[in-house]
Amino acid sequence: MPVSKWGEPAVEILWEAPREPVCKIQGDCTDLVNSVCSGDSKNLGQKRCFCKKGFRWDSVNAICEVKRCSKGKKCKRWSNLPLIGGLAGGIGAILVAGITTKMIISAHNRRVAGSQWANLRKLHRNLLSTNNAGIDKIFSGKEIIKATNNFSKPNLLGSGGFGEVFKGNLSDGKTIAVKRAKLGNEKSIYQIVNEVQILCQVSHTNLVKLLGCCIDLDLPILVYEFVPNGTLYEQIHHAGEGRSLPWIRRLMIAHQTAQGLAYLHSSVTPPIYHRDVKSSNILLDENLDVKVADFGLSRLGVSDVSHVTTCAQGTLGYLDPEYYLNFHLTDKSDVYSFGVVLFELLTSKKAIDFNREEEDVNLVVYVRKVMKEGRFVEMIDPVIGKEATVMEIESMKELGALAELCVKETRQSRPTMKAAAKEIESILHGLASEA
Repeated sequence: MPVSKWGEPAVEILWEAPREPVCKIQGDCTDLVNSVCSGDSKNLGQKRCFCKKGFRWDSVNAICEVKRCSKGKKCKRWSNLPLIGGLAGGIGAILVAGITTKMIISAHNRRVAGSQWANLRKLHRNLLSTNNAGIDKIFSGKEIIKATNNFSKPNLLGSGGFGEVFKGNLSDGKTIAVKRAKLGNEKSIYQIVNEVQILCQVSHTNLVKLLGCCIDLDLPILVYEFVPNGTLYEQIHHAGEGRSLPWIRRLMIAHQTAQGLAYLHSSVTPPIYHRDVKSSNILLDENLDVKVADFGLSRLGVSDVSHVTTCAQGTLGYLDPEYYLNFHLTDKSDVYSFGVVLFELLTSKKAIDFNREEEDVNLVVYVRKVMKEGRFVEMIDPVIGKEATVMEIESMKELGALAELCVKETRQSRPTMKAAAKEIESILHGLASEA
């Protein structure tokens, strides 16, 4: 429908397809398979992860896909094929070229997928031999199909860019969560493999537990403990009237999330950077206790090195601006994202919301403005603020001050996750003493 016929209100968005990710060294291009870090002719002095010869940049899926023949042009590969003659010969040559090209593409995809499958099988063997973190179950495809009722829609819990999560019921009555890579998405398989690598190294009460894997089906499968109360995002933003989380529970959720992240940063060698901390990746169990989830983007740190250089990935509204600018991933990148979650807990507002005033779309910008104007109490979710005691209001201010530190522009000004967890524990103790 033309813009002139749009109803009010309406917005016309002009979208420029995103370019290849910026890089400094070849290691920055690890996430973009079949790419090489080289100079950008459109922006001198800058480098990007350009697709290798034979591949082209797919800006929609952010991958380097096999280059197909342009419409109306001959493929160099087939330029020497003799014409059989006449129209039939021309059509025949096109068919042969098309079929053979498809075979080459399929063969390439099989090689790439095969490489990822080989990695996954290797990880399975390691899990079985070490029994690390209690992950000792390889599920059969038959078990998974039966548990999820063949991945039926009623069992679909959620879907992201790289995978779908289904609820499942095993024959012994145990409820599980089943994560399946997305069909046709090479990155999805990579993220599944990465998640196994991360989760097989960790064990903490506030991190989601990986129960096992399945490699019998067309796509790799991860099996987790089932966490029944959904995500913190759903509890804060989609809860019905009268179901809002009380303040003390919000504080406990903040503390448990901080403990889980502090464990990744300080108790694991090498440290692990989650890289996608947000309210929708914080699950809540039957007691509303925290299980931090979704380690598909996570990265292992390097001991005695201050940062890992990698392409900026994450979620708008939670992404550390310094990481976005210089591609240096550190524990403080997670701290920034955690600070945004703290603001969500205080305000019940979304990290990015285009329904707010233009200058307030970003929650961090909005909160900074309100706090600078001395209107902190006004921004607190009225459901938890209107009947709060003096001590509770004070604890909200203390958490707000911590959140403000977490989202400081420079990393050096932010606390560690360990320090943040300790501060929230102190706030909780202060409230407990009042009771």
